[in-house]
Amino acid sequence: MKKMIPRSLLRLAPLGALVLLAPATALAQATPPAAPAPAAPNTPQATAVDSSYLLGPGDVIEIGLVGRADFGSRARVSTDGTIQLPMIGSIPAAQRTVLQLADDVRQALIKGGFYSDPVVRTEVVGINSRYVTVLGSVGNPGLLPLDRNYRLSEILARVGGKAGNGADYIILTPAAGGPSQRYSIPQLASGGPEKDPMVHTGDKIFIPTAENEVFYISGQVNSPGAFPVTEGLTVRMAIAKGGGVNENGSEKKVKIVRDGKPLKGIKLEDPIKVGDIVTIGERLF
Repeated sequence: MKKMIPRSLLRLAPLGALVLLAPATALAQATPPAAPAPAAPNTPQATAVDSSYLLGPGDVIEIGLVGRADFGSRARVSTDGTIQLPMIGSIPAAQRTVLQLADDVRQALIKGGFYSDPVVRTEVVGINSRYVTVLGSVGNPGLLPLDRNYRLSEILARVGGKAGNGADYIILTPAAGGPSQRYSIPQLASGGPEKDPMVHTGDKIFIPTAENEVFYISGQVNSPGAFPVTEGLTVRMAIAKGGGVNENGSEKKVKIVRDGKPLKGIKLEDPIKVGDIVTIGERLF
């Protein structure tokens, strides 16, 4: 004889299943989603410097040991030329190359009995002690770090060359003092080392706009006005820029006023300078 299950129990069965499932569902809903992994810190990348680069105040250095994680530090060269490192303490860094500093740290670790034969890794992650100032009509004016020795033409290339309205020469003002020097950009590109000097920390480099570097021509020419002073510009070329002498003019009747004073004995191959006022007179009939 089969045992009958009361209908009241059958009606309760689905309810019981729901009761059993409810805690599990609530638990799943109550569990917070996993927190996203923290973003990696923005670690400065090492700056590639020439082996001859000398460290100076403000430079930031990363120092560690190859194959070991129990020694390492990022240090800034202080105004007195030293850095502070764990275990070692203060150690001179200014006027040292990265290879020299690495050897100094190695010797200090051995002398202190911390390691028997460490391999020291030294990298520059920030250059703040050596720079030049580039201003005027260039692609990217501003402070330019010097990670090695540079010539003037190389600095010009690093800032994107002269802008479209720039003059065709550079004014270099040395940090060591002395008068500013003027260098032709075409000669920088094609000349030898004597026409392309080395730059030094603190030097100022300036390219003026061409519109401020002009001469003026008037009188018996076809197109009087103001024109840019280009490299190697002569009186003959200046007359040509003014459209040449007209039917009443003569190349023998040239007058030039420079810095408020008239020039004497002018020849057609004489150079024209910025601010010159050239006047072409009438020919004798």
